[in-house]
Amino acid sequence: MGTLLLGAAPIGRPEDASERLRAALAGTPVIAAEDTRRLRRLAGDLGVELSARIVSYYDQNERARAAELLAELLAGRDVLVITDAGMPGVSDPGYRLVRAAVAEGVPVTVLPGPSAVTTALVVSGLPTDRFCFEGFPPRKRGERARRLEALAREPRTMVFFEAPHRLEETLAAMAEAFGAGRPAAVCRELTKTYEEVRRGPLGDLAAWARDGVRGEITVVVGGAPEPEGLSEPADLAAAVAVREDAGTPRKQAIQEIAKENGVPKRVVYDAVVQARG
Repeated sequence: MGTLLLGAAPIGRPEDASERLRAALAGTPVIAAEDTRRLRRLAGDLGVELSARIVSYYDQNERARAAELLAELLAGRDVLVITDAGMPGVSDPGYRLVRAAVAEGVPVTVLPGPSAVTTALVVSGLPTDRFCFEGFPPRKRGERARRLEALAREPRTMVFFEAPHRLEETLAAMAEAFGAGRPAAVCRELTKTYEEVRRGPLGDLAAWARDGVRGEITVVVGGAPEPEGLSEPADLAAAVAVREDAGTPRKQAIQEIAKENGVPKRVVYDAVVQARG
């Protein structure tokens, strides 16, 4: 059998490529590339002459192409998978082929290297002892809101990818779900010439992004703090009821109790509905 190689590509500077990646580009008989033009550009930057059979391997053809690449592996030919940047399989093609290779007993190995996830995490200034990667948030507003609400009490530092034209909307949704004061960092163009890391509360970052942001974006958000105030649904609902009895409109009361106790508004709202249902 051949060996499936997953090669981490530079996320910015070509000189970040490992020597193992250089050797694989020069010597692997089959290369599956997310973008064949970027592959050839990278090889040129590294001074590598490509002699492999190069096939395109991207999101839209990943399922069909995986069977073809598995056949190459079973025939005894090594296959290198390389994406535009970072590690294959991390919000990029690769996962299906790895699954198929493992199921057939094909050896799988990794050529370690650059990763936007860990690079952004360590430069963010947020806790790194425990973290989770959440990929791209859903594009549709309702789906995104539900996903973020589900993460509102996640205690680990969270890492997201996002497209620049959706950044402001996503940061605003995060401020709504996690609280405007939750610490975060927007990492732009990591390792490239115009690298920028903007740190601050989610509300401030959302306001900053209104003017438009360009480049590759990774967002790092601090985990939920330990609750210092009310947390039980019955207690939250009772606190809202006290405000309402004093003349505060329900919506405003929910907002105030959520902010004072460090919990998402949706949690307080659900508690009120449950108590009155």
